Amino acid sequence: MAHLSDYDIRNRYSAIIQKSERLTPEDSEEVRELLLEVQDESFDCEVDQSFGVLLEVNDDFGNSRHHRLYSVADLPSKTNGKTNITMLVKRCNYVDDFSGELEYGIASNFLCDRKVGDQVNITGPYELAFSVPEEKNANLILIGMGTGIAPFRAFIKHLYHQKEDFEGQILLFYGAKSGLDLLYLNDESGDLTNYYDRDTFEAVQALSPRPLWDDGIVIHEAIEERAEKVLKMLSELNTYVYIAGHEKVKEQLDDTFTRIMGSSTKWQSRKAELIAGKKWVELIY
Repeated sequence: MAHLSDYDIRNRYSAIIQKSERLTPEDSEEVRELLLEVQDESFDCEVDQSFGVLLEVNDDFGNSRHHRLYSVADLPSKTNGKTNITMLVKRCNYVDDFSGELEYGIASNFLCDRKVGDQVNITGPYELAFSVPEEKNANLILIGMGTGIAPFRAFIKHLYHQKEDFEGQILLFYGAKSGLDLLYLNDESGDLTNYYDRDTFEAVQALSPRPLWDDGIVIHEAIEERAEKVLKMLSELNTYVYIAGHEKVKEQLDDTFTRIMGSSTKWQSRKAELIAGKKWVELIY
């Protein structure tokens, strides 16, 4: 797995904030959708790529730069030759395990505080761990949490709008604490619901049983509820399984797929086939 220090940051571009919109309720974790216009017309980006945000800092560890990667969250577009890219950002604050003090995520707070017209420095683009399948009949099992839906949203819109002959099945499992936190799948920001009437698309919501508590999101239960469909898709050689989100997303997946497949031996064999064929990919943060 590549580390941030491995990414080439020599190609840097200036981007202007065109939109900054909060997608989650005021009483929940703040997630914003930002639209950036890259000023250099030579910059180009695809739906299965990411880009970096580069900040000049002066921290206690002697670092002068802070670099974070973000997936493209929508179909990139062009305006007067300039590329427009969409990103999702969750404002991240955490309590330091050693000092007990509240720490603020550098890139996330910087981005969430930007206003329309502000400038940011970006790098890239870079290839994602997974890519849009070339086969028109490829099946996709997509498992995401929180802002992990960003690349999947771009994938889905690309397959339905830019691959006219796409005929594969898409099964999206998406987890959040409450219905309003289901980015792009609610009344306020629900463009993925546009595909609910397609026979080839199904989105399955996995919500926390107690959204006001720090309960885990039971995405494994949502997957098991679709066990018959998941098993059928896993039996087909043209199926891809992509996972995006926190480490917690994958903790129970092996147990879940083992139960669906009927035994650990069967699942480990099928998973090895998927990995060997680059059809099982995890983007974990």
